[in-house]
Amino acid sequence: MVILGYVLALLVGLSLGLLGGGGSILTVPILNYVMGMDAQEAIAASLVVVALTSLVGLISHWRHKRVSFKVGLPFGLASMAGAFVGGWSAQFLPGYVLMLIFAVIMLSTSVTMIGGKKQQAKRKAPVPRLWVSALLGFVVGAVTGLVGAGGGFLIVPALVLFGGLPIHLAIGTSLFAIVMKNIAALGGHILAVTINWPVTLTFTAIAILGSLFGARLVSRISPESLQKGFGWFVFVMGLAVIGTEISTLMSS
Repeated sequence: MVILGYVLALLVGLSLGLLGGGGSILTVPILNYVMGMDAQEAIAASLVVVALTSLVGLISHWRHKRVSFKVGLPFGLASMAGAFVGGWSAQFLPGYVLMLIFAVIMLSTSVTMIGGKKQQAKRKAPVPRLWVSALLGFVVGAVTGLVGAGGGFLIVPALVLFGGLPIHLAIGTSLFAIVMKNIAALGGHILAVTINWPVTLTFTAIAILGSLFGARLVSRISPESLQKGFGWFVFVMGLAVIGTEISTLMSS
């Protein structure tokens, strides 16, 4: 099962490199159900994995001029504050509640991904006002900090719909914001959770390889097609998480 988890780490990195998100959506269930970590540890470890993997992917996107710091910086700074609050709050909720919240986020973000092509076809939106960017960033950061997920799959649609960014630029900018808020969220979690660093860093190293490959492919493959297919995958995975947690609760 551990070997399977490391193989799936490539999928985590590929998702981040290609879509600018999806890392935690996949990492938390893999670490929880496949690698055997409890929910709180899996969420905290996923923040490490996704932050470091996103950082490497960000460098590649930045070199190809696919990052908007003008939009990403205020969004990212506000998301850091929200992520710390969410990360600190997670210790007061039982593991099964966190995983059910996580599953609901998986389902909602998968719907956003599946409908992404229609949204992206809309006319380019104006650059949002500072307070709008800050509010969006804080809300997304708080959700991510609480359950360790929902980052890129919330950020990318927000940057496209409200930030006026084309999809390829939104993907790179999403990685910039993810790095910022995941560091802040980890600060909230690490006060109450012990992380298995050898497993986490090995998982991260494999995910980084996947992200480098994904970043190279992003300009060659239609992001709309990738988002739609990956959205269905996340939708099924969300249903599986709900089914697993409900089954566990009924049998206990």
